[in-house]
Amino acid sequence: MLTLYHCADARSFRALWALEELGLPYELKLLPFPPRVLQPDYLALNPLGTIPLLVDGETRMTESAAIIQYLATKDGPSALSIEPGDPAYGAWLNGLHFGEATLTFPQTLVLRYTRLEPKERRNPQVAEDYGRWFVARLRGLEARLAEGEFWCAGRFTGADISVAYALLLATTLGLNERFSPAIAAYWARMQDREGFSRAKAAQASEAAPSWQT
Repeated sequence: MLTLYHCADARSFRALWALEELGLPYELKLLPFPPRVLQPDYLALNPLGTIPLLVDGETRMTESAAIIQYLATKDGPSALSIEPGDPAYGAWLNGLHFGEATLTFPQTLVLRYTRLEPKERRNPQVAEDYGRWFVARLRGLEARLAEGEFWCAGRFTGADISVAYALLLATTLGLNERFSPAIAAYWARMQDREGFSRAKAAQASEAAPSWQT
């Protein structure tokens, strides 16, 4: 049985969404955010104190984009994967990492300096600068959407999960007001997926994470 340690709507949502899209059985461990502060015994499982943590037998994974790739490919081709040799394979891998390294990274600075730091250390200028950086980087997604409704291959894949999570985080942070019509339409399509709705329902019993309050 796969076990996912998760905080509601945090990066671990990528893994939860992938599990639901693939219909894999799993056990969900809901944690308060940030778990390294609010649930220190979690450090015994993941010394970094970050989420996600996916446990699959002896396998331990903590990188959300890598978990999507692992789940999509570990038992062979799946609805979320693109295989080597497919013309879209490079774009698929790029999308997996673009969602995290390019889109989510600047938002972590917005999150930190608007919600996580003590009030006396919050910095609206840093938050605004990195919010603008995030919006500028959406040009990469705009370019992909000029070619179709999904990131690559003309269909929904794990790359869309990685990228669309960044739009979920942007919505939490109020950056969605800056989405272009094409980005907003893409985000609406992602939210309409049954896998997305099931992932949201799976975490619904947990109170909102502290950084949203």
